[in-house]
Amino acid sequence: QVTVVESGGGLVRPGGSLRLSCTASGSRFSATVMGWYRQVPGKERELVARVNLDSGGSDYADSVKGRFTIARDSAKNTMYLQMDSLKPEDTAVYYCVARRFVPPNSGSYWGQGTQVTVSS
Repeated sequence: QVTVVESGGGLVRPGGSLRLSCTASGSRFSATVMGWYRQVPGKERELVARVNLDSGGSDYADSVKGRFTIARDSAKNTMYLQMDSLKPEDTAVYYCVARRFVPPNSGSYWGQGTQVTVSS
């Protein structure tokens, strides 16, 4: 009933930039927190960044601090991740999650992922 759609992935060279977008939609759905995770084969899915849609508060994984910036548009249940100074180790499938902690429609809702590849 709640759908999450990501976009913006692609192939870039080291030092390049990408901007990911994620929108959560559904009847009467308003996310409280949205976040970006990433995963590579054989590794655990890890948190990259997250943002509270109401307060704007955010946090980041140490590995991306100073390079990635998260933003939100609460009215649209939309979240963005500006990724600068990309490194090969940023290569992963990036997943968006929208979370709501109280009813209605409480729960975590995941997108299908978007591939980010950083290579020369």
